[in-house]
Amino acid sequence: MDLLTFARGPGMQWAATIFVIGVIWRLVGIALLRGKKTLSAPRNEASWKGLRLIGLRSWPRKEVLGGTAVGEVMGYTFHIGFFVALFFGMPHILFFEDVFKGLLGVNFHRIFGFDWPSLPGGVIYFFSAVSVAALLAVLVHRIADPVKRMISNFDDYFSWFVTIAPLVTGMLCYGHFGAPYQTLLATHLFSVELLLIWFPFGKLMHAFTIFAARSLQGMAFERKGASL
Repeated sequence: MDLLTFARGPGMQWAATIFVIGVIWRLVGIALLRGKKTLSAPRNEASWKGLRLIGLRSWPRKEVLGGTAVGEVMGYTFHIGFFVALFFGMPHILFFEDVFKGLLGVNFHRIFGFDWPSLPGGVIYFFSAVSVAALLAVLVHRIADPVKRMISNFDDYFSWFVTIAPLVTGMLCYGHFGAPYQTLLATHLFSVELLLIWFPFGKLMHAFTIFAARSLQGMAFERKGASL
């Protein structure tokens, strides 16, 4: 069995299994956490209004924007570029449709009535390059800023690495640059598998928890009558 066959078969299966089990394990663990019982009477009964915090905290307050603007802009730039490259590149669409059909037994078009749209390869390459540039800017900013450098740990840097690796190897695949295509594709798949394996155990898990955490925090603030 060569590297590409392993990456396409057992490697991807194991990585996907670890990803799914790891995410479920983390979410169940969070759900089972016991919080402190609140004994004080709520100042605001409409605690559901705390859901506003999801939107309010998606961009920093103007009081701190001057110190966080670079990170915020680069963060949004990376996420948008990564999202476009992941979900609108034709090879990725074919992969997701195969997974979709394998899980449900029917194709995407039959259920939703339309085909999964794709973008030209050059457009995907552009968005990937933008994401890579944003991630490099984020890394430089983290290292250059004394406070961020002090509070950063292995998780921060390794999560950055496993995030940028699929983008870079995907761009190399598209350009057929640096090695035979089979080798480039195997490297790209291995980088994706590394991302899947690490995802549940590092800070990348925030993709599944960020909105729930913000809403719970907002509801807690609303209950106490604090300003959002």
